[in-house]
Amino acid sequence: MRNYKHKIKLGFIFMTSLFILSACSDDYLNNSKIYAEDSESFFNSETDYYNALVAAYDPLQSTFINVLMGEIASNNTLCGGESATDVPGYQQVDDMTHTPVNDQLQNVWSWMFGGVNRAAYIIEFQDKTAFTGKEIIIAEARFLRAYYNFELVKWFGDIPIKPEGRFVLGDEKTIPRSPKADVYALIEADLQYAVANLTYTAPQVGRATKGSAEALLGKVYLYQDKFNEAATVLESVIINGGYVLESDYNKIFEFDGENGTGAVFEVQYTDTQGAGFDCLQCSEGNVAVGFQGIRGYDGDLFTSGFSFNIPTQEVVDEFEAGDNRKEVAILDIDAWAASTGAKFTTGYEHTGFYNRKYLPRKRSAEAAGDLNITNPNNYRAIRFADVLLMAAEANNRKSSPDDTKAKIYLNRVRERAFGNANNNITTSGTNLTAAIYKERRVELVGEGHQFFDLVRTGRGTQIPGFTTGKNEVFPIPLEEIQFSQENWIQNDKY
Repeated sequence: MRNYKHKIKLGFIFMTSLFILSACSDDYLNNSKIYAEDSESFFNSETDYYNALVAAYDPLQSTFINVLMGEIASNNTLCGGESATDVPGYQQVDDMTHTPVNDQLQNVWSWMFGGVNRAAYIIEFQDKTAFTGKEIIIAEARFLRAYYNFELVKWFGDIPIKPEGRFVLGDEKTIPRSPKADVYALIEADLQYAVANLTYTAPQVGRATKGSAEALLGKVYLYQDKFNEAATVLESVIINGGYVLESDYNKIFEFDGENGTGAVFEVQYTDTQGAGFDCLQCSEGNVAVGFQGIRGYDGDLFTSGFSFNIPTQEVVDEFEAGDNRKEVAILDIDAWAASTGAKFTTGYEHTGFYNRKYLPRKRSAEAAGDLNITNPNNYRAIRFADVLLMAAEANNRKSSPDDTKAKIYLNRVRERAFGNANNNITTSGTNLTAAIYKERRVELVGEGHQFFDLVRTGRGTQIPGFTTGKNEVFPIPLEEIQFSQENWIQNDKY
């Protein structure tokens, strides 16, 4: 695989310059038009607002990096790749040796703030033109701003916020990094507005719904240990959202399982528009899928890739006997090759396992552009199983615990996993808490949640190389500190 470095500095200044409504992958919502407009000539019609919304959804596709690095940072996987110098930013995050000079952390910062600013552009001009149904577009914009800000606060802690609208050139020198509590307050307000103005039925596949907003709000509460609030809003998703666990766990991660009955929110990907390594965030496809592919693969079902994000023996051993999720989540490449005759080569830190959920599958037609970075696999950002497990945790950890309800939600997930009720959890209290944590790990392995679950629950030291008081967050990229003329202070110990 080629080492790559984004050649254009996508730092805070770039993202706060004149906004361009051009969604380099505007197929996100099947819109083919490209716009480049300023605020004075835009937002004069419902179509303008809709196209701005398309542009605000578009950066979701760049969250492939958040998922991939979030998993690599945890104790679930090793970085892998071709060698110890293949994408150094990933390797450093895996080893917990990352510094403020890290291209991949710079990408997370830049791309997520790009999303914030696109959503904020709509919010800033929400009152310019009246039309029926505008509140839905505004609600989706506020959901998206919350989604991007939540990613930023998870990764970097205190961040600059601007509730009234876009960041503009010069703000980086005057707007401070807001404390996490203030960031979360803005996220909560955005999501509460979205909940109040959206319905459980999406206007188009892939757009946020009331259920998406409630689920994300529940997660935001959980990250702040607001367990009572989390339990209440997640209960609403469960009772009112109409979501159902797919009976076949394997189907969830195949093409025919996209946007299924358990999909609360999915990032939409397609392979119809190509991209290259000089602009990974321009790809319409899920870049992480090719990165996780089997190195040198020749055989049935899958195509080859770059062997990043390699599951460890430790996480494989977390699956209990009879758990049907193991074969869906983890590909034992030696066993697969022996049974199918497939051939493969090995890369750096080879463990014999791959993240099967997001391996590149063979397709009937060739993709546009580079095959490895245009995989059409949707990212299942919020699944109903995640909602059930968050609700289980919230009920178990709230001020007046309801372990009976917590076990009902937990065991709904386990009964699907085992195909029966023989493995249901019966314990309570802190033992139940530990069981929920373990269930989240095996249910959601490979999906980018484990690092943040460990950090928010005070278990970060389970990650090799983790330093308490430092590695709970990642460093602000050095370029951003320089752009701000030291208006922003670096995170502790970086």
